[in-house]
Amino acid sequence: MDYRRFGDKYLIRLDKGEEIIESIKEICMKEKIKLASITGIGATNDITIGIYELDKKYYNKQSFHEDFEITSLTGNVILSGDEIIPHIHVNISDKDFKVRGGHLNSAIISVTCEIVLNAIEGEASKYLNEEIGIKLIKF
Repeated sequence: MDYRRFGDKYLIRLDKGEEIIESIKEICMKEKIKLASITGIGATNDITIGIYELDKKYYNKQSFHEDFEITSLTGNVILSGDEIIPHIHVNISDKDFKVRGGHLNSAIISVTCEIVLNAIEGEASKYLNEEIGIKLIKF
């Protein structure tokens, strides 16, 4: 992993074998980033994505182990208490150009990943909404 800061933006390059969520957490902790938006592209061959099932109040997760282009990576990061919480969604395309997408749980980079992290001045946190069963942004 390598990255550079340009004003309030960070250009991040992840390399083969690195994991997206953990890498973002590492940079945010090192750079003391409390709030940010994220966009990116890249490639993976080991990814777990999910979709939230409201009636069951859990993420239905599925892992995929084949070559994928990450055609869109988008989300945010919030420091809530002492915890960095990335909330990222992803679209991936397979060799037949079929696209899958959902909440990103984990992705190991197979080639490279290019991420732009836009640090946002200010703070927010997360709280557990009991009715829907997930953490929501609290201002």
